Amino acid sequence: MTGYTMLRNGGVGNGGQTCMLRWSNRIRLSWLSFILFIILVFFPLIAHYYLTTLDETDEAGKRIFGPRAGSELCEVKHVLDLCRIRESVSEELLQLEAKRQELNSEIAKLNLKIEACKKSIENAKQDLLQLKNVISQTEHSYKELMAQNQPKLSLPIRLLPEKDDAGFPPPKVPRGCRLHNCFDYSRCPLTSGFPVYVYDSDQFAFGSYLDPLVKQAFQATARANVYVTENADIACLYVILVGEMQEPLVLRPADLEKQLYSLPNWRTDGHNHVIINLSWKSDTQNLLYNVSTGRAMVAQSTFYAAQYRPGFDLVVSPLVHAMSEPNFMEIPPQVPVKRKYLFTFQGEKIESLRSSLQEARSFEEEIEGDPPADYDDRIIATLKAVQDSKLDQVLVEFTCKNQLKPSLPTEWALCGEREDRLELLKLSTFALIITPGDPHLVISSGCATRLFEALEVGAVPVVLGEQVQLPYQDMLQWNEAALVVPKPRVTEVHFLLRSLSDSDLLAMRRQGRFLWETYFSTADSIFNTVLAMIRTRIQIPAAPIREEVAAEIPHRSGKAAGTDPNMADNGDLDLGPVETEPPYASPRYLRNFTLTVTDFYRSWNSAPGPFHLFPHTPFDPVLPSEAKFLGSGTGFRPIGGGAGGSGKEFQAALGGNVPREQFTVVMLTYEREEVLMNSLERLNGLPYLNKVVVVWNSPKLPSEDLLWPDIGVPIMVVRTEKNSLNNRFLPWNEIETEAILSIDDDAHLRHDEIMFGFRVWREARDRIVGFPGRYHAWDLPHQSWLYNSNYSCELSMVLTGAAFFHKYYAYLYSYVMPQAIRDVVDEYTNCEDIAMNFLVAHVTRKPPIKVTSRWTFRCPGCPQALSHDDSHFHERHKCINFFVKVYGYMPLLYTQFRVDSVLFKTRLPHDKTKCFKFI
Repeated sequence: MTGYTMLRNGGVGNGGQTCMLRWSNRIRLSWLSFILFIILVFFPLIAHYYLTTLDETDEAGKRIFGPRAGSELCEVKHVLDLCRIRESVSEELLQLEAKRQELNSEIAKLNLKIEACKKSIENAKQDLLQLKNVISQTEHSYKELMAQNQPKLSLPIRLLPEKDDAGFPPPKVPRGCRLHNCFDYSRCPLTSGFPVYVYDSDQFAFGSYLDPLVKQAFQATARANVYVTENADIACLYVILVGEMQEPLVLRPADLEKQLYSLPNWRTDGHNHVIINLSWKSDTQNLLYNVSTGRAMVAQSTFYAAQYRPGFDLVVSPLVHAMSEPNFMEIPPQVPVKRKYLFTFQGEKIESLRSSLQEARSFEEEIEGDPPADYDDRIIATLKAVQDSKLDQVLVEFTCKNQLKPSLPTEWALCGEREDRLELLKLSTFALIITPGDPHLVISSGCATRLFEALEVGAVPVVLGEQVQLPYQDMLQWNEAALVVPKPRVTEVHFLLRSLSDSDLLAMRRQGRFLWETYFSTADSIFNTVLAMIRTRIQIPAAPIREEVAAEIPHRSGKAAGTDPNMADNGDLDLGPVETEPPYASPRYLRNFTLTVTDFYRSWNSAPGPFHLFPHTPFDPVLPSEAKFLGSGTGFRPIGGGAGGSGKEFQAALGGNVPREQFTVVMLTYEREEVLMNSLERLNGLPYLNKVVVVWNSPKLPSEDLLWPDIGVPIMVVRTEKNSLNNRFLPWNEIETEAILSIDDDAHLRHDEIMFGFRVWREARDRIVGFPGRYHAWDLPHQSWLYNSNYSCELSMVLTGAAFFHKYYAYLYSYVMPQAIRDVVDEYTNCEDIAMNFLVAHVTRKPPIKVTSRWTFRCPGCPQALSHDDSHFHERHKCINFFVKVYGYMPLLYTQFRVDSVLFKTRLPHDKTKCFKFI
């Protein structure tokens, strides 16, 4: 225990010693800290006191730390630079102060000028208001004077005859029916709109005998016709279909006549009725030969002289394509001009003229004098001699190798099937058509079928027999598409065909193709042509052509758009006035009630467009359906005169024969809102701009919170039914100007470029005037056409992503151009610009006009467009070759012509060859 206790005590003693050591260490640290504090505080004070005492001595030269003079300080070497900087800054401050005072004085002067300008502006506003009042009063006085001198002309009141009207005295001779004595004009006033009532054949007994396909095709085209009405009381014309019958002679003439006279609106004599008999399979049906048709017109393909009434009845084309459109891929091209055979003929005549006259007793009563000479034997001998001479390769066969079709007496029957005949005609430059030997057979369905097939494949028809009545002969000038040679001149036919030049031959082939497509090819074209002929005869204007009604998408306009300096900064160049008045539409079409009188033949024998788009003539939009514009669409008449001048006077006004004109921008877009807004803002301040039509090509509507720029003119956002590039060329009713600037939403054009293009278009209104040029080329190894976008001094197309064209071409593109072309555009979502170039070149036979040296127009930084796709060019190659198939030839024309302004500075890369510039 003692040891344990000692240990514990010893342990306690050692612990106390340790604590003492710790305490002493703490005292030492505190002492050291106190000493250091004394040193750090008092030592500087003592040093400061000592140094201050030294400087207070009487000897100033011995002062070490006191302040020195400026000259003495500059003597120090290391502060010399600081002195120079101080002096330089002082000088600059003095200069800035002087400038500030000078600017203050100028600001004061400018403020005075601003006040003076404000006062002058107020005075000018007052003067402008007074001028507006004077102008308003003058316009009011002018209207009053015009009202006094030109009383209002209202439409005449339409007087409809009673339903059971007795009519007027019949002609003395049944064949003496003409319009003046067999047609009731009182039912068809000029302002009636030419309403047509079509009977439903199924409601009558003879309707059950009609061929179902013919009846279906006729009913389909009648439902879609613009003139057809369901109100028989107001109708001007009544149409009834009686053929073709399923079986020949299934209905006796007396029964058919009785059923015709029982029609609800026949009115005892059938005036203002048209009886249509369409030939499809049979070439021998003449249902109406022994039928008394009264005052009703007859339209069919077979007529005897006893039943044909010139200027009253109509010779129509056979219905070959009943319910199908022509297959353009099977139609041969129009070039080369010369084909394998100079001319061909295949046919067989079962009965001669003499035997026909002896056996057909029903015709003997109609023959006066001696029987006419039968030239068929001479024709056979002459054509065989030409074939045997082997001067030219010809093919004539007077005996059918295959089964021949039934034919009328003295008529040359068709040989074989239609496909076999077309294959031979595709190899023929000319196609002989020998008319029947019976002179009393005015026209037969077999001859009309031969004519149809020749025009379809581009073989120029040569008709032997001038007595024949060709389809629509009183309206069409057949001498532009066919040769009609009297039979006695058969010995001169070979010489005549050899004497035709290639250019004349190609022109006849093109005209024949136009006539076939317009008046013969389908049931719709035949029915429209029949109505158009009757309407033209009685001088009733055509119905206005349909315009696309714009379904506007509501949108909000934001603040006024700024002007892109790159777009509008033209220096001293005055591009023209920015319109501050309401938009000015092109003059409206005013010749609807006189065109059928003044332009009778031109309307029927011209391809639409090129012959009606020259300056100094009113704009006559003649379409195959004879439809005319009632909306916008003239402007080719002089309106005042240009004031001449040059320089600023020329820049500030359009001048010319139409010194006041505007254009409409049509912009196609698809879900690129930011790009679209930027493009619209760039149009702010553009002179002569009427409005902007934005074609919204997406099913998804624009964002509701999207703010559209206010560019000073209306912006119409149009919603489309489907996403189609064809929507770019729809004739929207909101387009009230003739000039259309078609532009992509990412096109980047300056204002001066647009105005220059507009001026050039006004000098060539029938052509496409644009900026990016392209051309087509022949690929010799593959024997096909290629689309080329390389830089070139020669071009044949102008892209419609930035181009001016006439609104007339929008109608042609949408309603007249073959549907097959628009279908290909939708299939590829491409080539609509190529299609428009093909159309205009085909119509005008002129190339487009390129302005400026610009070859591209895409804006930098815009999202990628469809044209950047790898398949873009391959599709365009295919489009060009398909369009050539449809048109039958390559309509595009090369040109080296380019229009540049002397105000432009053309920049070309050093590695590119310079092109000629035509100014």
